[in-house]
Amino acid sequence: MSAVLKPATETELSEMIAAAPAPLEVIGSGTKRHLGHPAQAAATLDMSAFSGVIAYEPEELILDVGAATPLAEIERMLGQRGQQLAFEPPDWSALLGAHGSGTVGGLVACNLSGPRRLKAGAVRDHILGIHGVTGAGNVFKAGARVVKNVTGYDMPKLLTGSYGTLAALTSVILKVLPAPETEETVVLTGLDDAQAVEAMSLAMQSACEVSAAAYVPGEAVYLRLEGIAPSVAYRRDQLGKVLKRGIEVMAAKSSIAKWRDIRDGAMFADNSRHPLWRISVAPSDAPGMIRVLKDKLDIRYLFDWAGGLVWLEVPPSDDAAAALVRSSFASGHATLIRAPEATRAAVEVFQPQAPALAALSGRVKDAFDPRHILNPGRMYRGI
Repeated sequence: MSAVLKPATETELSEMIAAAPAPLEVIGSGTKRHLGHPAQAAATLDMSAFSGVIAYEPEELILDVGAATPLAEIERMLGQRGQQLAFEPPDWSALLGAHGSGTVGGLVACNLSGPRRLKAGAVRDHILGIHGVTGAGNVFKAGARVVKNVTGYDMPKLLTGSYGTLAALTSVILKVLPAPETEETVVLTGLDDAQAVEAMSLAMQSACEVSAAAYVPGEAVYLRLEGIAPSVAYRRDQLGKVLKRGIEVMAAKSSIAKWRDIRDGAMFADNSRHPLWRISVAPSDAPGMIRVLKDKLDIRYLFDWAGGLVWLEVPPSDDAAAALVRSSFASGHATLIRAPEATRAAVEVFQPQAPALAALSGRVKDAFDPRHILNPGRMYRGI
């Protein structure tokens, strides 16, 4: 069993990273350690001590927390003040066979945003500041509770989605927003893939302020409306006119449950042996991509982000059908979210980078982690 290093302060963390003789696997609660390529590390860097609320200013809509703070704890606290993380962070614990909802640091490191990303933006758009220690052992602080323009690296955006390959995060400052008073979901049934994308596109282009749009094949298109009750009711009626078809309405309680399932990929949690992809494409390209794949594979799928995000489950195989999946679209990127360790070791989990981008990624890795000590190879081999 590999050694476990558990720093209690940033100073200890800096010293441990600087003195580490071999690569370290960086984890918080460990719920996302099976995302990306398998860790090639000699020891585990346990960040769980960096947990807790540092400062919460509800009136200023600012939250400063330790990176290992459980996401469930944050959401409970915000809910008591009628506030939320507007990018709707997902909980993939059931999907990945883990326990707990994960930590805010893991959420940032893996760049995870839910259905409301269409309207509210991604997690990186809600980060005001970030603290941590680079792979060189240097303590850094970037950003603050007041946003200022600076020169050099935009550290919060750079570190979001870096999967712990550049730095070990110790705290994150987030912008929070008021939670909606209520919500409803407009439901459209009887549509095929192309019709579903067309309906979602019409809804998103309308003035109805749709906060999420998804399509579950064999079920329906779901269009969420949030806000104060009179506004939601008015926009729901207007949306029916825009779509020019009969609609059903899902009330708040059922709507919340449905969007939680879509957010967390719940429909795929029962098939843990089947590889699962998340593919970002132009919404208009999604139906054609699925048509190509249906001719060759027995698949299950879901469209989120109005068709811009496709969840795709494929049959078990040694390569998770990687070549076929990536050849099914002309422009976009596919990430392998779930697969056995041997498969994740054999295929490119993340979309292969163009040579110029790969060279830039390598230079950034060298700048932050010159010895390649933090999660090496987690995203791309060799960096």
